[in-house]
Amino acid sequence: MAIARILCIGGSDSGGGAGIQADVKTITMLGGYAMTAITAVTAQNTVAVSATHRVPVDMVRAQIAAVASDIGVDAIKIGMLGSADAAAAVADELAALDVPIVFDPVMVATSGATLADQATVRAMERLMRIASLVTPNFPELEALGGRDAVLAHGCHLLVKGGHGEGAVVVDELWSPRGLLQTAEGKRFDTSDTHGTGCTLASAIACRLGQGMPITQAFSDGVRFVRLALIEAPGLGAGHGPMGHHAVRDFWDDE
Repeated sequence: MAIARILCIGGSDSGGGAGIQADVKTITMLGGYAMTAITAVTAQNTVAVSATHRVPVDMVRAQIAAVASDIGVDAIKIGMLGSADAAAAVADELAALDVPIVFDPVMVATSGATLADQATVRAMERLMRIASLVTPNFPELEALGGRDAVLAHGCHLLVKGGHGEGAVVVDELWSPRGLLQTAEGKRFDTSDTHGTGCTLASAIACRLGQGMPITQAFSDGVRFVRLALIEAPGLGAGHGPMGHHAVRDFWDDE
């Protein structure tokens, strides 16, 4: 059986916990083949994003075209874009690719740093129109106009419950026709949550690229994140990274 080829478009995290680094770890652990198109290079750790350098738009386009024309693509995960121009360029490049697209509209890092301005948020509408699934957290969903505004673009929507309150986290999978599925789990008392959104989106993209229906991909993605949270290595003084590396040891036994 051919390995699923997953193209990850997003920013590099020097701390290794989120962004492209989290994508590659997740997809590798789930048996996919990860490819990348870097939109920005960040200097960050578990405490803060101290610097961001945007990759020129032409280079973003070139990365996408290079892997798509030779290796091929079975699914796509989009994360941090960095600018409205980058969002438009990515939409242009992906328009001709008939594969599942999971769009994680990264606007605010776990540390609180803002990673998208209002022009970029507006440009994200084109990506929502071609996406199979959009995966915002609560603040990002509000910035996008709310649940109905996102679903109006014809995509599925994953409303993540991590930013909510209470002892139980509830994630909801919506289609344009209504609620499809929910996933409930105990809220972990941990600050090692850096990269949860990136990890969830890339896990779902990998499963979609492997041919799973969106409901199963959603369930597997949530399960992967929860296992990685449990196995977090406890690194850094702030919001630490998750334990992607350890998921393979527990996946079949949970």
